[in-house]
Amino acid sequence: MMQWEVVIGLETHTQLQTQSKIFSGASTRFGAKPNTQACAVDLALPGVLPVLNRQAVEHAIRFGLAVGAKISPASIFARKNYFYPDLPKGYQISQMETPVIIGGKLEILVGDEVKVVELTRAHMEEDAGKSVHEEGFIGPHGEPSSGIDLNRAGTPLLEIVTEPVMRSSAEAVAYAKALHSLVVWLGVCDGNMQEGSFRCDANVSVRPMGQKEFGTRCEIKNLNSFRFLEEAIQYEVRRQIELIEDGGTVVQETRLYDPDRCETRSMRSKEDANDYRYFPDPDLLPVVIDDAWIAQVRNQMPALPAQLREQWQADYGLSPYDAQLLTQDRDTAKVFEELLAIVGKPLAKAAANLIAGEFASSLNRAGIAMANAPLKASHLASLLTRVADGTISNKIAKDIFAILWEEAVTGKSISTVDQVIDMRGLKQISDSGAIEAIIDQVLAVNQKSVEEFRAGKEKAFNALVGQIMKASQGKANPGQVNELLRKKLS
Repeated sequence: MMQWEVVIGLETHTQLQTQSKIFSGASTRFGAKPNTQACAVDLALPGVLPVLNRQAVEHAIRFGLAVGAKISPASIFARKNYFYPDLPKGYQISQMETPVIIGGKLEILVGDEVKVVELTRAHMEEDAGKSVHEEGFIGPHGEPSSGIDLNRAGTPLLEIVTEPVMRSSAEAVAYAKALHSLVVWLGVCDGNMQEGSFRCDANVSVRPMGQKEFGTRCEIKNLNSFRFLEEAIQYEVRRQIELIEDGGTVVQETRLYDPDRCETRSMRSKEDANDYRYFPDPDLLPVVIDDAWIAQVRNQMPALPAQLREQWQADYGLSPYDAQLLTQDRDTAKVFEELLAIVGKPLAKAAANLIAGEFASSLNRAGIAMANAPLKASHLASLLTRVADGTISNKIAKDIFAILWEEAVTGKSISTVDQVIDMRGLKQISDSGAIEAIIDQVLAVNQKSVEEFRAGKEKAFNALVGQIMKASQGKANPGQVNELLRKKLS
């Protein structure tokens, strides 16, 4: 069977976090009653004129700086002409030839590999309204009907477009997650995918391995979860490959994803830019962004994930993988910084392992965001300190963490690490005489393993260590166990 290469590019509509819309003073608050947040400008009533929201532009500049892009000194708004019931003006104000952001790149983590995704552009535009096809809408003759909610009309968006450089659904999801994390980190978007603040369109095509020309692409619209993005791409790749191998031809079109059936369905033929008859909006002047404005925005930005990764790798010897995990969102980075402030640089690696390991796993299982973690840096610091001073082993530390976690999530008063150690008798055995006595007991009943080790089987040594740790209920100092056992066996 022919080997196929997948080609993916993403267009992400990021709702900019402003209190009012991009060209009017109407509120952007989510959840209001239909059509209560659509003013005369949003409704395109005769004689109204758009006025650009300065905060929306500053959010765009902030994003451009974060991804190392070029900020256009003068960008132009254009009218994108098409008819749809939820578009009152009959056109959408967007940007075409001169977007506010040009180029840029974003690092993503795919498995253990760090990859760079190049960006084509990011442009500002207004959102359309929403067609509502829910039960309960009744037409004039009693027939089921649909409704139009124009509350979202005019909501500020930054559409971020990648180059077609992703080669799997896993890469696409990793990019979407990294982008989501970045825009939330920067404070330019709240990232709420259920409310439509962050949604992706995936352009998917396939081509024979080694072919330079791209295949015909299909665009899958409005994917508002990472799981749907992955499932939609996987289905579309299978569909295109099977279609071509059966002698068919892929048609350029826009498709929708049906999560109930886990399939994409044709929506309409795919439009090209010419179909929209773009032309500069005569009601809006060019957006002029000078160096002073860019410098002002730069001075107000938080430390970026890439900067922290570079700093932590250099200062604390963290691996690129660990640094990437710790900067996946601001809350995780904040916990790491708080923990380091307590335990100090020598325990940086141990702190990274704890946050990315037991801590993150427990949060994921419980469905709790890092910002709402029931255990704080002070609890984790005590745990790391007791491992470092030899009071407990790493294995016992995991057991204590589980006890503290259970207390925290059930609303009980959280014990201190020392209280748990004392109450449960978990202090590590570091007395050489006591450890030697346990070793002697284990060797006496495991002569076969002793003989296998002396015959050159290293696995037998590990088996003996396991038996010793079991006999000590996990309390024996592992380093001393290894040292004393080898001495006795030799």
